[in-house]
This record gives sequence, structure tokens and C-alpha cells, in this order.
Amino acid sequence: MSHATAILDPRLAVSDIDRRIFGGFVEHLGRHIYDGIHEPAHPTADADGFRADVVELVRELGVSSIRYPGGNFVSNYRWEDGIGPRDERPRRLDLAWHSTETNEVGLHEFARWLELVGSELMLAVNLGTRGTAEALDLLEYANADADTTWTRQRAANGRPAPFGVGMWCLGNEMDGPWQVGHRNADDYGKLASQTAKAMRMLDPGIELVVCGSSSSGMPTFGSWERTVLEHTFDDVDFISCHSYYQERFGDAQEFLASGVDMSRFIASVVSIADAVAATKKSDKRIMISFDEWNVWYLHNDEGGQDDKPLEPGWPVAPRLLEDQYNAMDAVVFGDLLITLLQHSDRVRSASLAQLVNVIAPIMTEPGGPAWRQTTFFPFSLTSRLAGERAIRVPVESGTFTSERFGEVATVNAVATLDDDGVTLFVVNRSTTDAESLRVDVAAVAASFGRDLGIVETHLLHDDDRYAANTLADPERVGVVPVPDAQVVDGSLQLSLPPISWAAVRLA
Repeated sequence: MSHATAILDPRLAVSDIDRRIFGGFVEHLGRHIYDGIHEPAHPTADADGFRADVVELVRELGVSSIRYPGGNFVSNYRWEDGIGPRDERPRRLDLAWHSTETNEVGLHEFARWLELVGSELMLAVNLGTRGTAEALDLLEYANADADTTWTRQRAANGRPAPFGVGMWCLGNEMDGPWQVGHRNADDYGKLASQTAKAMRMLDPGIELVVCGSSSSGMPTFGSWERTVLEHTFDDVDFISCHSYYQERFGDAQEFLASGVDMSRFIASVVSIADAVAATKKSDKRIMISFDEWNVWYLHNDEGGQDDKPLEPGWPVAPRLLEDQYNAMDAVVFGDLLITLLQHSDRVRSASLAQLVNVIAPIMTEPGGPAWRQTTFFPFSLTSRLAGERAIRVPVESGTFTSERFGEVATVNAVATLDDDGVTLFVVNRSTTDAESLRVDVAAVAASFGRDLGIVETHLLHDDDRYAANTLADPERVGVVPVPDAQVVDGSLQLSLPPISWAAVRLA
């Protein structure tokens, strides 16, 4: 067993935490909407066709806001197709996922579902095949309280009051050649600036997200951000980051360093945004909306994953991107959440991509059960236990050598503080060694003026790192209390098995 030490001191505050960091993402993709959240024939379905068992799991997950309706889907989407009487809505071909979109679920239905799960709506506009005029139409329909043709139509469709959508994405992954209507940075930046200015004329209170690179691995990464922000700096509040991680070629140790990659990605985008601010002699700070992140097996060892239906033609709700997550995936996932909290001063919004069936923490079977994947647990626990302020937790631990990142700390941690106590989130990235961790909590105890005690602990680990929850065995992997956690003489002491994630609440 290796030995690590850490300090938990409220003077090492990072920032207050914007609860939108615990956001999600729902796209019209595969079985996410249809046969996922919406299945009218399911025994638990309500009058709108939404599965009550899925609603309960999304509530438990604790998702604060949800980005909708895409994703790649939005770049060929006509939002008007999803309003009005359902039996009159058109069926369309979705070019992104080679499927047929029935438009049974649109803005009104999805907003009602959000009320059930307790999440806010974050809308994306189509800047692929459409532009400023269509974005203004959607904004007027959703948010205007004047008497107009669009607001009368909204009322006729059952919603007299505005939806009041506060956060809007100016397209999706517009640097990607796979994106319908993709553009170079200069052209996209001009369109995004024009659209943002017009949208603010209609609703000055909205927050706007401009597209950053689709990933840090894009050939144009860096130059894209700089050019786009030079056009849009005065018009937007956020720039997006997207990143997905997976174990490649059986290299578990490299996979467990994924949080380092995310951290460097964030730091790079922040540096570029602040450099643009400097050239403009501005004190404004562009924040980050990390509105797509997850473990996603985009590429298997043979070189690819099907992202188009196996069925011929253009099927409705085919099974696409239904990754099965294992215990190690969940540990990496928990480390990514730690990383987001460590950067909460600039990451003010984030969206787990996605929520149900499609690279998701929740899986469903048509007519059957819904269950939690392994990644469900670190998200639901972090969302529930995270306090109001993020605290840096300096850790002294062993290291391992990463081919990409050099020497990487074996133990990574962050804490959150509120008026009632403190929560520590910690991960052991080692594939071989357990870690004995001692955390000095004297300073945080002094800030409360009394000793701290353990309220609850949670450990995610499995001796079989590839163990997963499936339809046949939906509870194979879960969380258990940390068996040896204790506070002794001003120190929190606990042991972390190899490849493990833990949360400890002190009060």
C-alpha cells in the first residue's frame, strides 16, 4: 500500500460553484427520446408518454439543466416541426444519425418533461442549415411576452406564458466536417456574432454559448477559438468545450489519466480567451460551457464504432451508441467530475452527454426496466453532496508515467464547502496499488469552531475493473461505505483500493 497526504483548508477556495456544472444533454439520437424517456406503451408512462421510472432516475441523478435538442441533430433541425398537433407534425430524415425523426416530442413536450425531472432548459439553435432569422423566430416563440404571431401560436399550442429559456447555444461543433453546414472559423464567427447581436436585441437577458473546437484533438484547435472569439467576444458569455474519453488498446493506466487531459484542455481555452480579452483591453472573462463530456467508446481497437443504424433505410429510434460502462469507466468519470470542480472558477456550465440509452448513465428496455449504469453513481453522489464552494486539495502521493502527460499524480481530489460541512471527492488512479490517505482537516474544523465528524461515505470499486450493470444483472456494480474511514486527531484517514473513487461527507 502506498501512502498519500492532503490538506483540506477553506483558504484554498477556487470559486463558488454554479449548479449548472451538473447539467446534462438530451439529443434526438437513437433511443434517447423514443424508447428512452418517451415510450407511451410502457406500463409506467404518463399521459404525455413519458416513462415514470426514467423520470425518477433522472431526478435521483440530480441534473440541474439540460442542453437540447443537440448535438449534431440540431444542425439540420427545423424547430417548427416539433410544435402544434402531434398528428400533423412532419416526419423528417435526420442526416446526422441516418434516422427518421417523427417529431412526436418537441419543445412543449420536452419542457413538460423537464418540469417532471426538475431541470432547466438550455436550447441550441441551428446555425448549420439555418441562420439568424430562424434563431430569432425560436427565441421569440420561446421567450417573448408581447402579442405577436409566434406568441399567439405558442398560446394556441398550450403555453400562454413564455418558456423563459436563459441559456442558448449558437450551433453545435461547427468546426467538424461531419456537421451539416460546417464552416471555417472566420465564417462561423461572423454568423455567430450576427446572430448573438440580434438575439440580444430581442432578449437582452439571455446567456449565449459560442462553439469552441469539437475536441482538443482537432487540427484547428486553438486557432479556431481565437478567431471565433475575435468575432464574438463582446457578444457571448461562454465558449464550449467537448471531450470524450475511452480506454484504448487495453491501456488502463493511460485511460486513468483522462482528467489530466481535461484539465489541460480547460487551461488552454481559458488562456486563449484571456489573450483575446487582453488584445481588446477588456476586463470581461469568457466562461466555459463544457457542454459535452463523458466516457465514450468512439473507437474500438479495430478502428471504429457504428454511429449509423444497422437496419436498412432510415429507421425510427435505432439502437445507436449504447455503450455499456464498467467499474473503471465510472472511476475515470468520477475523476472528470473532480476536474470540472477544480476549474469551477471558469467552468460555469457543463453537460453530461448523454442521459438515457445513448452513452448514458441510465439504460432502458422497451416495455421493461430502467437501470443505473456504473457512471450513474459518481454523478448522482457528486451532484447531491457538492456544496456551495470548491476548495483545492493539495495532495502528495506517488506518481505514474503517462506516455502523453509525463508524471501523473496517483491520487486526485477536490472538496466542496457549505455552511453545514465539507465533502471530499477523491480518486485513486493506480491500477495496482491501494492508497492510504490522510487528510489534514484541522483548518476546516477551525473555520466551523468545532470538530468534524463523518456523516456518510461512498466507495466505488470492483475487483473486476470490467464489471458492469446489465439488463440481466442491473445491480452488479454499486457503491459501498468506505470501510475504514475515520477522523483521528484532526485528520481524516481512509484507504482507497486500486482504481477507485470515493466521496466523504464531514459535518
